[in-house]
Amino acid sequence: MIEDIKQDAESRMRKSIEALKSDLNKIRTGRAHTSLLDAVTVEYYGSEVPLSQVANVAVADARTLTVTPWEKNMVPVIEKAIMTSELGLNPATSGNVIRVPLPPLTEERRRDLIKLVRAEGEGGKVAIRNIRRDAMGDIKTLLKEKEITEDDERRAHEQIQKLTDKYIAEIDALLKKKEQELLEI
Repeated sequence: MIEDIKQDAESRMRKSIEALKSDLNKIRTGRAHTSLLDAVTVEYYGSEVPLSQVANVAVADARTLTVTPWEKNMVPVIEKAIMTSELGLNPATSGNVIRVPLPPLTEERRRDLIKLVRAEGEGGKVAIRNIRRDAMGDIKTLLKEKEITEDDERRAHEQIQKLTDKYIAEIDALLKKKEQELLEI
């Protein structure tokens, strides 16, 4: 039973880390990356679909993305969707290809992005701590129902705390890496 609780907590913590990585990838660092446009949705035959489902997104060079729609009539729609997104990008169309140059980040914008990264990281840490709290509660319930001994409970608490510390350290490493990327010029 304790092992099940521990495995459940670890899998949930791993999912929290993956969610944090996904969120951090959406924060732009000045280098072109296809995941930057993952959040952009486009109107396609009456429904909102992700940009990647109506066009090919590629990295042209370190500061430019190219978007090649699969249908010519989608060019203005995609261009408008990129402009109205909260990414602050100004696409330029040349024929069937939409070029999305990434402007260099200003010092003020870098600081704002670092604050955003730290807030995302804190959210990830809170999620990990909530998972720990849930697991500890489950173990206390087992103790109250006399299904485990106090020694088992203490050992389980230590193991879950070690798991928590491991994943919190992983979040700290991710944040440090992302902050260094943002500070690169």
